[in-house]
Amino acid sequence: MARRTSPPFRADHVGSLLRPPRLLQARDDFAAGDITAADLRAVEDQEIPGAIKMQEDVGLQSATDGEFRRASWHMDFIYALGGISQAPGHIRVKFTNPSGTIEWTPAALHIGSKVRLDRTIFGDDFSFVKSHVSTAVPKLTIPSPNMVHYRGGPAMLDPEVYPDIEPFWADLAAAYADEVQRLAALGCTYLQFDDTSLAYLNDPAQRAEISERGEDAEHLHLRYISQINAAIKDRPAGMAVTTHMCRGNFRSSWVASGGYDFVAEALFSELDVDGFFLEYDDERSGGFEPLRFVPKDKMVVLGLVTTKRPELESRDDLKRRIDQAAKYVPLEQICLSGQCGFSSTVEGNALTYDQQVAKLRLIVDTAHDIWG
Repeated sequence: MARRTSPPFRADHVGSLLRPPRLLQARDDFAAGDITAADLRAVEDQEIPGAIKMQEDVGLQSATDGEFRRASWHMDFIYALGGISQAPGHIRVKFTNPSGTIEWTPAALHIGSKVRLDRTIFGDDFSFVKSHVSTAVPKLTIPSPNMVHYRGGPAMLDPEVYPDIEPFWADLAAAYADEVQRLAALGCTYLQFDDTSLAYLNDPAQRAEISERGEDAEHLHLRYISQINAAIKDRPAGMAVTTHMCRGNFRSSWVASGGYDFVAEALFSELDVDGFFLEYDDERSGGFEPLRFVPKDKMVVLGLVTTKRPELESRDDLKRRIDQAAKYVPLEQICLSGQCGFSSTVEGNALTYDQQVAKLRLIVDTAHDIWG
């Protein structure tokens, strides 16, 4: 089978990587006021090229900065949107792991003026990666526009700014469309919208929470699909856009469960992206049957290699699972990746750097065995 030359690739990855100890220390020093923002960025500049080289050395065709400059995969971006500020109090999200539960508590959101794009968010970060790749396509990950709404809900809106929610949706889509155009102008040809909301909505418990805050949980996924489509409808022909969906990834813990059945038909048939990164590392993600709705012009990146646990998967087991998925979507439309990033927040998941590298290498080697 021919080697893919455009994203997503047969062996791919979601984006975030474990932060090096030196970088973690620098972030602590900055938080304590012991170093400046410029000092912290200098450490980031020194650590990111090594992460890019690692990705290229294991054989990946795309490379990110590991999200080394972020505290979390999405909140840094959301706080940087014009009109959005951090509010008193916290968002509280309960995560589950085999040992129990933990909470993630970022600052709450407030939208006090019209949502807009004041600057190209992560533009300098992308340009840095682009200037340091040798063989890989530089990839940028940003949160989907849906995450602004899913995290904040209607309560984040100042009623004097948005007495009706429809103008908010329009402004949010316009801000994202502006971001996409600006990134394209910087040479971004691989952009990924990370979106837990479309996976969370498969979980009845999550839909119940949405209903409790007064929203239409049974149809919210349709709004979310249209929001992404509005954001990317004018992307240039040379830009590949994918979306990644998982059920939560914080310190090897998760939020939601449930297969893709609830959103699958609308998601796969209507979302205008080039590929879907799908979490499929354990039974919480359900079966492969929903893949029957994937159109012939879309790629599916199966997240069969877990980033939550250190144990290395069997190459034969991965091949068997891909064979199972190929009963519902053709093998030529399938790629392989990790189930999520290795460090969706700065804390990272419970595995070592070497275990992380081994998993990325396993993805590359397994893809080579299957697709050549």
